[in-house]
Amino acid sequence: MTSVLNLDDIHKRAGEIEREKMLKAMEALKKQQGHEEELHQSFMHDDLNPRWREQLNRAIMNAVENDKNELMVMRFPSAWCSDKGRAINNCEPDWPHTLSGKSARAYAAFEEELRPLGYRLKAQILSFPGGMPGDVGIYLHW
Repeated sequence: MTSVLNLDDIHKRAGEIEREKMLKAMEALKKQQGHEEELHQSFMHDDLNPRWREQLNRAIMNAVENDKNELMVMRFPSAWCSDKGRAINNCEPDWPHTLSGKSARAYAAFEEELRPLGYRLKAQILSFPGGMPGDVGIYLHW
């Protein structure tokens, strides 16, 4: 004859399942944090793609063909700005000075090569998780 499950056994198994879920969640978080750190290191230390001009021209022509006059050329966490995105969020004119890593190198390329051709650049905060600045979007206008 089969007996009904003991409540202690049910609670014990429920606790085991909860611990397994927590371990999986912690492993996923650790993996995600490792990936984010990799992205951050790449952003901070890697140079612009040597083919950036070719890629930009292709993206601009695609945008023009779709009746657009702007293009998001970069997106990154505001935490990667020296002021965590404050100057961009407040539309301060010196916001480019808060850029770091690849975004600073891209801005230098803009100043040297694109501004003289009449292109304009703007930055804005794209999201506000928890009420704080999230991602930054950098847009090229023509």
